[in-house]
Amino acid sequence: MHIMEGFLPVGHAVGWFAASAPFVVVGGLSLRKILRERPEARLNIAASGAFAFVLSALKLPSVTGSCSHPTGVGLGAVIFGPSVMAVLGTIVLLFQALLLAHGGLTTLGANVFSMAIVGPWVSYGVWKLLRSSGASIAVAVFAAAALGDLATYVTTAVQLSLAYPDVESGFLGSFIKFSGIYAVTQIPLAIAEGMLTVVVMNALSGRAGQADEIAVLAGEER
Repeated sequence: MHIMEGFLPVGHAVGWFAASAPFVVVGGLSLRKILRERPEARLNIAASGAFAFVLSALKLPSVTGSCSHPTGVGLGAVIFGPSVMAVLGTIVLLFQALLLAHGGLTTLGANVFSMAIVGPWVSYGVWKLLRSSGASIAVAVFAAAALGDLATYVTTAVQLSLAYPDVESGFLGSFIKFSGIYAVTQIPLAIAEGMLTVVVMNALSGRAGQADEIAVLAGEER
């Protein structure tokens, strides 16, 4: 996903910064509240951020001006809610742009919107829907992580299609091309991310000693 530095037109880059900013601000307030009321959650917050950093740094060649990789945002979205992941995801993307030349500063707003906002919100929605319908934690976590990953790439395909519509078929034609190329690598990556997220969730739950409690650490988000 990470759209490369300078790839988006200036107007688009500014627009995605503006769209992402409110979510990051709200996420910062939510994160501060969690840290104040649940200081013991610091370790799991750090683990969620590290998980997203490591997975999203494993890039594969894909669409021109972008790449394909797991996102790792589903774990934090399930544990702490999507608002917190807007902050953690922004930090991850900023460090990757500065330290790994992965993504970019001018495209940070667009990358934050797809990976740190849309992905976590979809993961959170899937998690809540499946848990309320009686699905097991493992099934809900798998689906949340996998579909959050895919939602990130659908969003990136939309962003690239808006910036570079097809000469003949416009936005729709461009979207079909971008999303079709992404699908080749991203569908298997999403499945793998879903399974890995279940493993990590089980590990965190085992350390906490309470399988259900780990999923409601940020009760105010629910």
